[in-house]
Amino acid sequence: MTTPYRMIEVNPEALREARRLDAGRRRRGPLHGMPVLLKDLVETADRMHTTAGSLALEGLRPARDATVAARLRAAGAVILGKTNLSEWAGGMSLTHHAGWSARGGQTRNPYKLDRSPNESSSGTAVATAANLCVAGIGTETNGSIIDPASANCVVGVKPTVGLVGRGGVIPGVPSQDSVGPIARTVRDAAILLGVLVGIDDRDPATEASRGHFHRDYTRFLDADGLRGARIGIPRAVYFGYSDHADEIAERAIASLRAAGATVVDPADIPKAEQLEDLPSSKIVQVYEIKRALNAYLADAPGDHPRSLAELIAFNRAHADRELRYVRQDGLEAVHQLDFTESEYREALATNHRLSRAEGIDAVLRRFRLDALVMPTTGPPAKIDLVRGDSYGGGASTPAALAGYPAISVPAGFAFGLPVGLTFMGTAWSEPTLLRLAYAYEQAGRVRRAPTYRPADVGL
Repeated sequence: MTTPYRMIEVNPEALREARRLDAGRRRRGPLHGMPVLLKDLVETADRMHTTAGSLALEGLRPARDATVAARLRAAGAVILGKTNLSEWAGGMSLTHHAGWSARGGQTRNPYKLDRSPNESSSGTAVATAANLCVAGIGTETNGSIIDPASANCVVGVKPTVGLVGRGGVIPGVPSQDSVGPIARTVRDAAILLGVLVGIDDRDPATEASRGHFHRDYTRFLDADGLRGARIGIPRAVYFGYSDHADEIAERAIASLRAAGATVVDPADIPKAEQLEDLPSSKIVQVYEIKRALNAYLADAPGDHPRSLAELIAFNRAHADRELRYVRQDGLEAVHQLDFTESEYREALATNHRLSRAEGIDAVLRRFRLDALVMPTTGPPAKIDLVRGDSYGGGASTPAALAGYPAISVPAGFAFGLPVGLTFMGTAWSEPTLLRLAYAYEQAGRVRRAPTYRPADVGL
């Protein structure tokens, strides 16, 4: 069973899980009875599939829950189902077809149905905005949580890489991949984050989180949390690509000042322009995607392609459905290119140096800042299945390359289309970012429910 535009599959055991939780009321967890949705990259050991939106993985039913799915169940959540996404988390095509997958079709923005939901955690953001769940799980390699959160007027938390375990999640670029919450409020996102964090024996990156994770992030929330904070505004690159986003961000900056923050403007990220077009970034992506995806396909149970080469062949054989709108030039490029381990390690070190010590950390240290703030991305563009959605710019790249955290919070509307504000910081700074984002949210109360405007109304 599928729900058009938002959910790729409904959990047939959801009602049974809810009844079981009702019968055990004395053993309440922090998410007791709360309906939660998972992006269709997150494995569940039940009657649902895990497919990355691809027909090639239909029938894939893992024997074990992903770590995050297991932690949600242990906290009392009811997993309602899987949400649609940009197929293979947007890695299938070199153009943007946000929220489209062969298995789930086109996800639509609930604020205006001809607009993009942004990618790639599209379905989770839309379903959360549309009140189909209390909150949901997204994944991000570069913008895939915060961008759809912005486009759908919800809160998206992209954690530090290693804070949330990725065991049982279909991989993208492991040095950048994060799993995080999408919710309607910062408080709900903080509650969910506290459930997800911790050491994961299936994800070695989580060893670095020892001493950095917290089981209760709500204790950092403070409506007066902007008072005395130092906020930097990185103008270069992260402003100027959208007049509408800039106008909304300027109002947000005024709100930050009114709430007691010291705003350092400008506070540009060194190497910002270089970060947006790094040759080393392509090397890292190709090297990691190829190896991670080949390993995943080889080990996953069931009858399906066992390698990237077999996946590409499957798509060609089923081109009438898989390649009807979206080319697989992204997958083909990864398959055709290759780099040596030494080239990869040098490229990864370059990414980290430019985005960390010479990037985010440099500007935070220079101006003694608690966080950086910029518009998340512009108002959502029109869906264009033929040519691909337009994408003008965004805030995600520095945190993506660094593996650092970012939070997008609703900031305003342009002609009824949502725009978010991103709070970005150094590694393990989630408590600070949540405090600042919560205080901004409480001061503005920007979010409003979607209107489901049809395509022929207004812009």
